[in-house]
Amino acid sequence: MIEKRTAYPDLQDGTPNPLKTLTAEQFAALGGNAVAFVRPITGTDLSDMITDADFEDESIYQLVMSADGTPLLVTDTDEAVDDWLTEHKLGLVSLH
Repeated sequence: MIEKRTAYPDLQDGTPNPLKTLTAEQFAALGGNAVAFVRPITGTDLSDMITDADFEDESIYQLVMSADGTPLLVTDTDEAVDDWLTEHKLGLVSLH
């Protein structure tokens, strides 16, 4: 018989799992320089973030960011993202 388990079990002594009580800053620091996430972003939004570059307003770009939210790479292809992540030995996490 399969045992029913909670998705985020508390510790044996009944105290909450420490991961449940992390601040946003502590959570971001968990990834350090080891993980990144990718999100699609319009040229218009990129132009607001990066004022010294020209982006086509209606184009969709891929923005790679570190766990703490620091922008790392902007590109217009998934292949460039894959190559860059491999070159920099970063893991990719998904956003929920």
